[in-house]
Amino acid sequence: MPVNLVVAVTDRDWFEHLRSRPEITEVNFWSPGTAPFRALEPGELFFFKLHAPDNYIAGFGVFAHSNALPLPCSIAWEAFGDANGANTLEEMRARIARYRHLPPGDRSDVAIGCRVLAPAYFFDESDWLEVPQDWARNIVSFKTYNTNDSEGLRLWNAAQQYLQDIPRTDSNYLQAAEPPPLAFIGASQTGAGGWGEPMLIRPRLGQGAFRVLVTDNYGRRCAVTGERTLPALEAAHIRPFAAHGQHDPRNGLLLRRDLHSLFDRGYVTVTPDHHFEVSRRIRDEFENGRDYYALHGNLIRVPPSENQQPDPHALSWHNENRFLG
Repeated sequence: MPVNLVVAVTDRDWFEHLRSRPEITEVNFWSPGTAPFRALEPGELFFFKLHAPDNYIAGFGVFAHSNALPLPCSIAWEAFGDANGANTLEEMRARIARYRHLPPGDRSDVAIGCRVLAPAYFFDESDWLEVPQDWARNIVSFKTYNTNDSEGLRLWNAAQQYLQDIPRTDSNYLQAAEPPPLAFIGASQTGAGGWGEPMLIRPRLGQGAFRVLVTDNYGRRCAVTGERTLPALEAAHIRPFAAHGQHDPRNGLLLRRDLHSLFDRGYVTVTPDHHFEVSRRIRDEFENGRDYYALHGNLIRVPPSENQQPDPHALSWHNENRFLG
């Protein structure tokens, strides 16, 4: 089955910053514009091309997610930090301001498009790829290809060859848990020296992708209170990553910051049938909690799609191993 891929334009500063940080395994290929990005499905390949005069494709990533609505740059920085391709939020915002032609002194928390790549690979100059023959110099954003096309298939094969050649000790190749490195799910080499049928590659989600996905899945509203002020919301792991939880959106809840803190400490929980419960320990230990007890027993909001709703096994784990009762 053919798969799509994208060649998108980026600047050298973004590329060089991330190429110098091989420990970063997910990146935000942000766009200064706010138009939705619908060119790829999760697991398809996203190539990045440098601006002229460096008219080459200098790396690629596995597309994981694109936010449905623009995200304030401060939230993107909280989610990805310097995996946004900048040293500081101020540096990132200065680049956005330059592309958006914002007036000097503008202090707004400008919204951007986020295209999450997990993982991403940055080539040495010797591995840079020629741009497709039909690439037009006036393209300022991206162009979509398909593995049914000769140029699309060339790029897909080049990516598979690059993955095949990565040393097994490369920190961007390995992952901490089973299954084996996901980069090779789509790369089966044929006996004739070519590559097999193109397939989707399962993205390797990290903390940043987890936050953006959970935020979007819950419609940018706290699952318990319905709060919609983005800076006050956080993506909570139901089963913590340190306790063998995964950066899987089904292992997440979007919660107001204070509820996230209480959830992590076991003072509140969510039952497998999606009811919010508050521990008596809040009253016992703090002689307070009236506002939280008012929420006790309420049915939380969950995403409409069943495959995005919280994993009942993870909720049971939290009830049994974290909740203070």
